[in-house]
Amino acid sequence: MSRPRILIARAIFPDIVERLAAHFDVEANQDDVLWSPAELAARMADKDGAFTTGSQRVDAALLAASPRLRIVANMAVGYNNFDVAAMTAAGVVGTNTPDVLTETTADFGFALLLATARRLTESEHFLRAGLWNRWSYDMFAGAEVHGSTLGIVGMGRIGQGIARRAAHGFGMRVLYHNRSRLAPALEAECKATYTDKATLLREADHVMLVLPYSPEAHHTIGAAELALMKPTATLVNIARGGIVDDAALARALRERRIAAAGLDVFEGEPAVHPGLLEVPNVVLTPHIASATVPTRRAMAQLAADNLIAFFDGRGPLTPVNTVPYPGAPRP
Repeated sequence: MSRPRILIARAIFPDIVERLAAHFDVEANQDDVLWSPAELAARMADKDGAFTTGSQRVDAALLAASPRLRIVANMAVGYNNFDVAAMTAAGVVGTNTPDVLTETTADFGFALLLATARRLTESEHFLRAGLWNRWSYDMFAGAEVHGSTLGIVGMGRIGQGIARRAAHGFGMRVLYHNRSRLAPALEAECKATYTDKATLLREADHVMLVLPYSPEAHHTIGAAELALMKPTATLVNIARGGIVDDAALARALRERRIAAAGLDVFEGEPAVHPGLLEVPNVVLTPHIASATVPTRRAMAQLAADNLIAFFDGRGPLTPVNTVPYPGAPRP
């Protein structure tokens, strides 16, 4: 009996490739070529499973070209590259990597908040340009973090991690808005107060976005929401591109309608809206919130675990949809 055939769509840790090769016939893209949708479809045509990294779109067209496909394992907690409805209709399960990146991503979110509030990027560019020749009382004076008000939009595991850092480490007042309110014990642990989005935007000194992307969440922060924020406020997005209207944000930053922004994700990434590259009051990072070696290894291991468990009949470990799997009990 032949072994399942697996495509690894981007370069990953070599030992993870070796581990998968012990279970499957593997085609690995260790040269990290960025395939077009047509090239990806051609390589997926004879595959039973795929290991993706969040940038490969799995939609109806790809599924139609991949008749053997049973599972796609994303090395990411987000899965907005999946057309989940189309995958479910085609009998293809998708998996993600929750939990293993929570604390690392929360660390990064807080680092980006600090860098944005304290104007680290602006001041470093100033120094590197050779412009620092004297001290002045207001040179790169930024916003206070300790004791200020943080508004978190999206209060899943990462949002909770950021709330704990803010409340317990920096003495911040924490407001949050979420699709559903946390249990009272969890609110108390995070020292967080539930409120509506408009109140959060009006009262927060710093707004942190940690919500998953969905069509309903598209442009959660646009021109109208930015207009509610304080002119001294900062906005940090570690969620997903498309949560923020980047064009509206670039205008607000240029016109100083908010003080600054820190962005790790962008609409249409890796492209970045040119307006964001033209303003000094923004910290820009290339989608690296989970980028520590131990965390990225844990993400890759979990994606591999999902593929192995699926094909040996145990079922996917962290599915994002429900479809039958080899060895599944009959209803």
